[in-house]
Amino acid sequence: MNAREALAKAVERLAAAGVDSPRVDAELLLAHVLGTTRSGVYADLDREVDGSLEPLLVRREQREPLAYVLGEWGFRRLILKTDARALVPRPETEIVVERALALLAGIPSPRVLDIGVGSGAIALALKDERPDAEVVGVDISPDALALAGENADLLGLDIELREGGLESAAAGWDLVVSNPPYVDTLEGLQPELQHEPARALVGEGFHERIARIARTHFLVLEVGDGQADDVAGALSVAGYRAVTITPDLAGLARVVDGSR
Repeated sequence: MNAREALAKAVERLAAAGVDSPRVDAELLLAHVLGTTRSGVYADLDREVDGSLEPLLVRREQREPLAYVLGEWGFRRLILKTDARALVPRPETEIVVERALALLAGIPSPRVLDIGVGSGAIALALKDERPDAEVVGVDISPDALALAGENADLLGLDIELREGGLESAAAGWDLVVSNPPYVDTLEGLQPELQHEPARALVGEGFHERIARIARTHFLVLEVGDGQADDVAGALSVAGYRAVTITPDLAGLARVVDGSR
């Protein structure tokens, strides 16, 4: 089967499986198998495709996240190893990094804590773009910490990783950042979320608890849809000033931060 035929069949199968972007996903899967880019696929549509596409296509048909199927995913300037040990790094979380970097501007050698480090996306992006920062990532999941450590090694970025939870925020930091669990339930959401670690997704009250516990100059939090105003209010009650709500690329209020 050549690339033209493989692409057409993959698009058809992914569309039938209910994938939101069947053509893009099919292009990325085929590019991965062929060791090229999406545009590279179209540059040689007569190229033969071997059987390695089929198991990847089956996994995506079963609605396993594309990032897990590919085994890697882009986040800001980084390519991260991705699998079911931690959440898929998402574009909206890049806004968290942007806000953190803006708040840290002008602070030499800042001490930064990432609560719920997961794959290491936030912590590693901050270290990559602020090499002078001392970045610590904590997580209650040993599996997530292992994945973050693998990413740190692959990228050659020196961050400290250790097992821990919200209590780590009380140690005293220049900035605390977190993308905590904030989904009420997975029921009715995209099937892909069923493949991701539930305890990193489902939870409530984490934003408020972090705001109360943290001993930090700056606090940056990712929030769910419709949660920004309540979280901003919680930060104000906890004594934070200049509380700011920042939208993501879709225009949804996604990041809340403040200082004290």
